[in-house]
This record gives sequence, structure tokens and C-alpha cells, in this order.
Amino acid sequence: MHLVTGGAGFIGSNIVADLTARGQDVAVCDLFGIDDKWKNLRQHKLVDIINPADLEDWLKTHAGDIESIIHMGAISATTERDVDLIIDSNFILSKKLWQFCAEQECPFLYASSAATYGDGTQGFSDRTDHDYMSQLMPMNPYGWSKHLFDRWALDAVQKNKPTPPKWAGLKFFNVYGPNEYHKGSMKSVIAQNFATISRGEPIRLFKSYKDEYPDGGQLRDFVYVEDCVQTIRWMLDHDFASDIYNIGTGQARSWLDLAHAMFDAMGKDPEIEFIEMPIEIRDRYQYYTQADMEKLKNAGYLNNGFSLEDGVKDYIQSYLSQENPYR
Repeated sequence: MHLVTGGAGFIGSNIVADLTARGQDVAVCDLFGIDDKWKNLRQHKLVDIINPADLEDWLKTHAGDIESIIHMGAISATTERDVDLIIDSNFILSKKLWQFCAEQECPFLYASSAATYGDGTQGFSDRTDHDYMSQLMPMNPYGWSKHLFDRWALDAVQKNKPTPPKWAGLKFFNVYGPNEYHKGSMKSVIAQNFATISRGEPIRLFKSYKDEYPDGGQLRDFVYVEDCVQTIRWMLDHDFASDIYNIGTGQARSWLDLAHAMFDAMGKDPEIEFIEMPIEIRDRYQYYTQADMEKLKNAGYLNNGFSLEDGVKDYIQSYLSQENPYR
């Protein structure tokens, strides 16, 4: 069976949906709380659900049954300030799972993040040489925790310490798609504004404070969650060079492009207003992200994926506009 940590979350539940649709046995480790995150899993048959506090004991009991660990579990809110909690969840647990997979000789895929690149001044290349990695300066504790584990894993490889037989760190860029509804303010602009546009109200985008970018012209690498799932499916099914990989489209698009894609998918004329960006985030707001995708292509993964327009259309028409928006 496959163990998916964070399997009730956004990306994790999409991975679970794909695995179960393929007839695979899946166990999920996650916390549910009191919101609707449980709905992300209600359509899927699961072998087990594990509370994170019980994970170590569960691994000991089921060690011989685990085919792979797909580690999506993390405190992913970039606004979280409890650094001790972030390190315990995002770094310490990741080390334990890596070591388990090394001992049991099972593949290990884990979520890193584009947040490891900081403000982007060093570019968005998934290089892993020491000089480049040491120059990256994450801008929040979440990004730092992911970068910390990336460097720990690379150090283990360099020093010939035990490693999983096949592993990958996945630097996700701006992921959007079904099952993100529980994320509150961390939801994509698409999920946050679908109801607004449905009511005939305008979408609101931030003004720009840099001359080279027009209002709404700030750029992001928006990647549809299905592309993330297909990449993970390929990694499980194929041999490739174990490493850290960007997961994006390789094409930066503007927030205006995203807004127009939404209106087109909903058959409405664009109505867009520009609002002031909160002062507290202006000095750390990213104006550009774009994943360098050459390493993944060179590893053998050649899927071009969804364009922004096709991804937004599928998300809106296949999920957000349906009575059941869950995958």
C-alpha cells in the first residue's frame, strides 16, 4: 500500500484520488480538525487513517506492507509564526520518514516548495549544488523549513548515508485546483473569487508598486493540481534520477491572465478592480515566479501539462460549478 501523509489536504487528497482510481491501496496520515477537510476523502476507499501522533508506531507495525511514502504533510501556511511547530512538522518528521524509507527500501516523494527560493533574486532553478543552495534565502519559516530539509537530504546523499532507493523533493509553485476549499485565505484566487464572479461582482486584484509591472501584471507560475498528480504518478511508475525537482509549468502568467481565464470559463465579460496592497506585505511581495523545468524534462518526464486557460476552465467547469466540487 501507499502511505500519503497530509492525504486529506489539497495536493495530498488529489494524489489519494488518483491512486485509489488506479485500484491502489492507500493509507492516509493527517489531522482533520473541525472544518470540512474530511470531504476531500469521502469519495475514496482507504486502507487506514492514522493520526500523526500515532505514525511512528503504525510504521513499525506495517513496515513490510508499505510500497511508497508520499509525504505531503506539513504546516503549509506561510503566515504561521510558531517556528518550533513548523520545524517539528516540516523538518523532524521528514527526516524520520526518509530514514524509514531508507531502511525499508521503499520510494520516498516529499513536498518541498517554491518558497525555498525566497524573493527570487537567485532565480528559480532546481540546482542542488552547495554554492547555489547556500545563496537561497527563504522569506518565511515555512520556506526555510522546506529548504532546511532539502539541504539535509542532499547532504545525506553527498556523505553516502542511507537513502531511499528512489526519492524526489518536489518544489511546487502556485498550485490551484479541486479540494483546496478548506484552506481559507490560502486558497487560490480562483477558489476565492468563483462565487464573487457568479454573483456578477468584479474580481479585485492588487495594484503594482513597480514601474515595470502594470496593475495586475505581477507574474506567477500557476500549475494545475492535476499536473502535480501526473508528475507523481510518473515518478512512482518509472525510474529516474533521484533529486529535487521544480513542479510548475515553466511559463509565468499574470494575475490579469488568470482573471480573464476565469471570466472566459464562466462565460462572463471581465470586470476587474485594482485595490491597494496591504502595507505590511508590500516589501516582501513577489512580482515574478517561473519554474525552470529543464531538469524534470531531462529526467524523462515530457508531459506538457495544462495551459493556464485549460486548467482554469477544467477547474471551474468540472468542479467549482458542480454540485459536488470535490475530486
